[in-house]
Amino acid sequence: MWRGLGGEPGQEHDLYRWRGLDGKEVLLWHLPAPGYEIGAALSTDPERVFTSWAPVRGTLVARAAGKHIPVFIGADHHAAHPEVSRLRDVLAELDPQSAFRVSRLDEFFQAAAEGAKAAPLAGELRWSYRHAWTLQGVHATRAPLKRRYSDAELTLTRLAEPLAALARRAGARDRRPLLELAWRALVRCQFHDSIAGCVSDDVARAVAARLDGVDALGREIVRGSLHDLVRHDPDAARARADQARPTLVLWNPAARPRRAIVLADVTLFRRDVLVGPPGKRVPREGDGYRPSLVALVDGRALPVQVLDRRRGGERLDGQRHYPDYDEVDQVRIAVRAPSVAGLGLAAITVSAGAASPAARLTGEGVAVRGKGRSLVNHWTEVTIESTGALTIHDRRGGQRFSDVLHIESGGDAGDTYTYCPAAGDVVARAAGPVKLRRVAAGPLVAALETRFAVRPGASIRQVVSLHADSALVRCVLEIENAASWHRLRARIPTGLAGVAARAGTAFGTVARDPVTVPASQYPLETPARTAPAHGFVAAASGPRGLALLAPGFFEYEWTSSGDLVLTLLRAVGELSRDDLPTRPGHAGWPTATPLAQCPGTTRVLLALAPVSEAEVERGDVLPELWEDAFLPLRSFWLRDAVELSVTPVDVVLEGTGLVVSAVKSAQQGSPLVLRCYNATGRPAAGAWRFGESVKSAHRVRADERESTALVLEGRGKTVRFTAEPHEVVTILVT
Repeated sequence: MWRGLGGEPGQEHDLYRWRGLDGKEVLLWHLPAPGYEIGAALSTDPERVFTSWAPVRGTLVARAAGKHIPVFIGADHHAAHPEVSRLRDVLAELDPQSAFRVSRLDEFFQAAAEGAKAAPLAGELRWSYRHAWTLQGVHATRAPLKRRYSDAELTLTRLAEPLAALARRAGARDRRPLLELAWRALVRCQFHDSIAGCVSDDVARAVAARLDGVDALGREIVRGSLHDLVRHDPDAARARADQARPTLVLWNPAARPRRAIVLADVTLFRRDVLVGPPGKRVPREGDGYRPSLVALVDGRALPVQVLDRRRGGERLDGQRHYPDYDEVDQVRIAVRAPSVAGLGLAAITVSAGAASPAARLTGEGVAVRGKGRSLVNHWTEVTIESTGALTIHDRRGGQRFSDVLHIESGGDAGDTYTYCPAAGDVVARAAGPVKLRRVAAGPLVAALETRFAVRPGASIRQVVSLHADSALVRCVLEIENAASWHRLRARIPTGLAGVAARAGTAFGTVARDPVTVPASQYPLETPARTAPAHGFVAAASGPRGLALLAPGFFEYEWTSSGDLVLTLLRAVGELSRDDLPTRPGHAGWPTATPLAQCPGTTRVLLALAPVSEAEVERGDVLPELWEDAFLPLRSFWLRDAVELSVTPVDVVLEGTGLVVSAVKSAQQGSPLVLRCYNATGRPAAGAWRFGESVKSAHRVRADERESTALVLEGRGKTVRFTAEPHEVVTILVT
């Protein structure tokens, strides 16, 4: 490791044992300040070898905690050293009291572990401001591209992989080769400069093109797997078009039963659009949309709310037919869905023109309504302020949060690596006027749209919505950015000064205090006040708390006054600058990066939820809120459906503090992989429950090796296990 460690008391040496939250340790060797480039200039020229080796040896030996020291002889953008063996021989001759060998890193660690005096180490490793540049400013560089990456990763991990695995388990085709292709393309977007955004615009375009490919593959895997699970054959349906029974298929991507308000886009046939010489063909015609829509499940009517309607076109594809293109009415609806089993499916028939009494819309449970500048349901009331910010009233706990999501813009004189405030800059905050429009009035969904400017060249369209059955405040921000050299953020005052913020990570959460150190103490690089989060960040004390949720990765700042500040975008136009007071010197080559100014439209999805301290500490509440916001019941409209047969699926994870990580096909053979983690610091008793019996269950490592058989209970419908604190648990079932 290089960046993120070093320069603080107790961090003077090179070898450590880093302990994770689960108590497991890894041996860590820390690179010196020059990093992995320390030996890149070593020469085999007899006249230069001493002058090049002496400073390298002095730096490495002074930090050594053991007798084995790795000497890196490569660097970024460098070809391999042309004479590795000769360099070893020359150094051995020059420095006979030392033994030199050419080895791999795993061989070095095996040797270093024997008798090493490694210092203990724990916690996040994101602080090396007195040792080497930490470069935490990259977290918001090219933020729109990072959001696209998060969307692609979410599609593969929580949609494509589970559906493909469930379809294969039901006897359908094996889509692992397609998934492998998609994953390889996604991994090619993960090279550290590429994902960080500190690259040329040409590289950023290449990453965007790869993400286009991943998105296309993901959509096709999801579509094909869903069709297999409901026995829908588009080619067979083409031959029976007159028997079509348009159906809305729901899938629950969470491993727990859920019922919810579902948003769906349905299409209603108007007429054929003929392609090719018409001849004697006569285009079919239909009624399209009629004022009342009825949704039925098992003969029972469900509440429906029409949200939007427009004329458009739809193409139905088949593998053995040319596409069928139709003129349709595109209708966005909200449906109060029935309860759907964990990872299970349900089918709803939707038809137009039948009577649907309004009483049915509010007859089941609670409703939401929009009135004036406010939206209110049983749990939450949200009001649009004159600045475009929100006031959120937690009606359950009585807590109130004002000035939420107040948009602000400050100058950013930095580069793609480092944020730097502009000299004499004054942060501009949205102050109105605000154009307000009601988008939906309830009773299932209520929404308000606002439009306002933040600064010249930066305007916001914001849509805030409440669902009848949820405390979540859902927000969509559409940013039109023509401004340059600025940082656009959304401020959320919580009134919780003095507590730590808890941010989501890959397998749990991390608590972080505000960064308040004076910049003058760190001349090498000013410590960043921002930090990364995955999925959510929350702050709570007692009954008062607020969680901010996003689909994937984002940057935030937690201030000493209790404000949570979300970075929406950083607009900078240089790869690297050498005149930054926050980081003197070039971190890369001076290259213009006009695309890193984030011009055009940026769409940001967010959700906010009042939470208590107990809910945050429980471990599984925030991930479940995140699932409800960004992995809701998914809707798939099959206008050409004929005699669907829905595969019964029921897979549920039980256990306080346990969070689903993956549901996928095994790398080898036919087992289903179920992975979860314990988000708490205490042991958790867990169980996977199945609607249908499984034959066997084995606990394995994350690489699906070292199998241990587990006992099946309840006629093969229950697998129990214990997850130690912060442990990842992977189980194979057949």
